[in-house]
Amino acid sequence: MNSKIVSAAAASLIALFMAGCSSSPTKSAEAPKAATETKAAPTISEEAQKALTQAEADVKAAKAKFALWTTAETALKAAQEAAKAGDSAGVINQAGYVSSQVKQGMAQINYPTTEQK
Repeated sequence: MNSKIVSAAAASLIALFMAGCSSSPTKSAEAPKAATETKAAPTISEEAQKALTQAEADVKAAKAKFALWTTAETALKAAQEAAKAGDSAGVINQAGYVSSQVKQGMAQINYPTTEQK
């Protein structure tokens, strides 16, 4: 009885192993993917790059003070996506919005608390 269970378990393990090996990707399938990833990314203007760098620094400062608004974080992601797409105007627009939202969030730190003591 025990030998039948052991044999069945061994057969199941071998079947699982063989199924796993047959579905693994081959190196030839990975080679074309690597070739397409090496395409040059679109570039943005120097002004857009400066605006994006400033927005990223603003967000980092706001995070450090726990004053980051979700709207600023969302706009930063949009600016980064626009940079990947090569949309300089979109980067500048979104980065400006990020900076204004961070400025307001940082100012909110100085507001009086609404917690009851």
